[in-house]
Amino acid sequence: MEYSGCMVSVTVVLVFLLSCFCSEFGAAIDTITSSQSITDPETITSIGGTFKLGFFSPGNSTDRYVGIWYSRASGNAVIWVANRNKPLINDSSGIVTIYDDGNLVVLNGQKDILWSSNVSNSVTNASAQLSDSGNLVLNAGTPGLSIWESFQEPTDSLLPGMRISTNVRTAKKVQLTSWKSPSDPSVGSFSCSLKPLNVPDVFIWNDSRPYWRTGPWNGRIFNGVPGMDSLYLDGFNIEVNDPQGNSYLTYAFVNITMYLVLTSQGFVEERDWEDGKNDWEDISFWKPKSECDIYGWCGPFGICNSQKKTICSCSRGFEPMNIEEWNRGYWTGGCVRRKPLKCERIKKTGEVGKEDGFLKLEKMKLPDFAERSSGFEDECRVQCLRNCSCVAYAYDVGIGCMQWRGNLIDMQKFSLEVAVLYIRVAHSELDKEVMKVVIVVPVIVGTVAITICAIFSWRWTTKRKAMKKKWKVQQLDECQTYNKLSPEIMNPSKLQDLTLINFEELATATNGFHLKNKLGQGGFGPVYMGKLQDGQEIAVKRLSRESGQGLDEFMNEIMVISKLQHRNLVRLLGCCIEGEEKMLIYEYMPNRSLDTFLFDPLKREHLDWRKRFNIIEGISRDEELNPKISDFGTAKIFGGNQDQAKTGRVVGTYGYMSPEYAMEGRFSEKSDVFSFGVLLLEIVSGRRNASFYHEEGALNLLSHAWKLWTENNIATLIDPVISESGLEFEIIRCIHVGLLCVQEFVKDRPTMPTVISMLSTENVDLPTPKLPAFTERQRCTLHTDSYEQNQERCSGNNVTVTDIEAR
Repeated sequence: MEYSGCMVSVTVVLVFLLSCFCSEFGAAIDTITSSQSITDPETITSIGGTFKLGFFSPGNSTDRYVGIWYSRASGNAVIWVANRNKPLINDSSGIVTIYDDGNLVVLNGQKDILWSSNVSNSVTNASAQLSDSGNLVLNAGTPGLSIWESFQEPTDSLLPGMRISTNVRTAKKVQLTSWKSPSDPSVGSFSCSLKPLNVPDVFIWNDSRPYWRTGPWNGRIFNGVPGMDSLYLDGFNIEVNDPQGNSYLTYAFVNITMYLVLTSQGFVEERDWEDGKNDWEDISFWKPKSECDIYGWCGPFGICNSQKKTICSCSRGFEPMNIEEWNRGYWTGGCVRRKPLKCERIKKTGEVGKEDGFLKLEKMKLPDFAERSSGFEDECRVQCLRNCSCVAYAYDVGIGCMQWRGNLIDMQKFSLEVAVLYIRVAHSELDKEVMKVVIVVPVIVGTVAITICAIFSWRWTTKRKAMKKKWKVQQLDECQTYNKLSPEIMNPSKLQDLTLINFEELATATNGFHLKNKLGQGGFGPVYMGKLQDGQEIAVKRLSRESGQGLDEFMNEIMVISKLQHRNLVRLLGCCIEGEEKMLIYEYMPNRSLDTFLFDPLKREHLDWRKRFNIIEGISRDEELNPKISDFGTAKIFGGNQDQAKTGRVVGTYGYMSPEYAMEGRFSEKSDVFSFGVLLLEIVSGRRNASFYHEEGALNLLSHAWKLWTENNIATLIDPVISESGLEFEIIRCIHVGLLCVQEFVKDRPTMPTVISMLSTENVDLPTPKLPAFTERQRCTLHTDSYEQNQERCSGNNVTVTDIEAR
């Protein structure tokens, strides 16, 4: 009996310990099912430990809500709330479970439904899983078959992989909505959504009224956010009118824990995790900085300038609609024309008169309701002039021609050069200005012209003679002053084919580095189009003076590209090293970059499969949309016997960098192979790598292609524009090669010569590709199949992100 009693006691203890063990580890699960619910205060945790889902009370409130938050800082990092409008009041017995119809629900203590995922079709064996991206996904009985996602119904936060969107056919929106207050997560007054015109804007709304807008998106920046070139290097992207009619905005981050939040005051803030402080840092991101940032503050045709004492004004040719209200500071009535336009004069009086003209306004936030049309800048002017309803036009390299009809709303004058707006006015309004110029200018010019010309001519001639005589000596002296490269790299023989072009000549060629000549923004500075005195068209890459890095890369690019001549390499014509100015001068590519055609819904139809395959193979160097490469791969800097190297600077285009380079600073020839693979898949699909945000369960183009490959449905990846009969085998073979190039581990990727052989030889059997990189959200893990065993796969590098722009 004693023995039996001992056994019973031991059994009881074991059962108790086992129950404790299960309870402890049960809290770490990431899935909710009908039989595995959570009850306040229990939580579930994503598999990597990044996010938690459970019950919480915000701020000073005692009400209970179900939400998702960052595990490391639950107090002020709630990124999604389920029952935001129906809290559990004085009730700590809430439950999150799967209901009988397969919906995810929040129940109170009386089993009343406070919130539901509200999927209309009943399903069985449903489960909800919290992912490491912060997305709560409701799956049907079949694993991976998503029927609802929290990313599709966001609250106030925008995370990597999430998108805000508007469908132009159904008017359905996925938008951010603010909390009422820090202690009340119910829907507040402010919302943030995408306005899906053919030149899209992002708006913050106060109830149904527009409150603030970004200005038009040009593929790289928002026009109404000054300084975005240098401050916003993370991956904004907007896709307009996809096959389902959706237009959407996404925001990607590089190796940083951060997210955007729409506050209860109507500001969009960026929240960055500070490891040193073990807390979040709030950075104002999008917010009105003055009254001028409030939408339409100065009314129709009014221009707001926060630098002036009276911030609202009417441009030349316009006057206040109500002068008394205007003088009292009530500007919402705006401005009206003083003189009717030609079309109006003809319609009213039959008077023809002179043609209308355009008033040039610089440093402008472009007004709302832009309409995109085809044509270059000169054509844009003519189109607007011929159209009686066109009241203004502007031209942006990234957008093309924009025109406006009706009232011009939400114009603002900036201190920085952002955009130039041309407003249509009657010819007589321009005549007044012309008369002033005719009187004043000759007097001034006659006084100083002879003196200036003489001084300028003497200085120009002297400097040109000295530069032509000593350019090589100066080049080497200047370079050695600014860099730490080895004597072997600085060998003068390696610079023998380059021309030194002085700063003044480049300033003249680019019209003073004018904004309209700007082709794009690279990791080390802007790129401008120009024309030398001999008519040679050039692209000038100007190293930013504020850049804390890039000098070694600048000299390496000179050394490497100057000694390489290849039909598919953009030719380096010369350089400029004068004081702190460092510039590279390339040949100008008249067809601009591939993405100009590939991702434009109007131009992409000109890229049939034969043209795209020619681009992939690079078989020609003429102007018929065949490729040339700029920004030659970083791996080319190193000697042929170095199959890998490591750097503390990660420099490249986000989405195209290989995992070993982006995360560990290691690169080799195989790193360029990875980038080539991404580009190949983009060419075939007609989609950007960063345009797949959890649609069909994909994080990016690589994961989307892999999903289709594993489902034996890879043909659906092909761009419908190039679905040509009889070529499917060749196109799918290119996809196969692309997947081989983007495999996660370096050892699995083919070399570039092997890639060329695969593309050109149809009877060579291709190996089966393995899982691509970046198909799952990266987190810090130990992996032994990397360059260094047991090295933590997290990057501590400083990252420079380069935008893909025309060369």
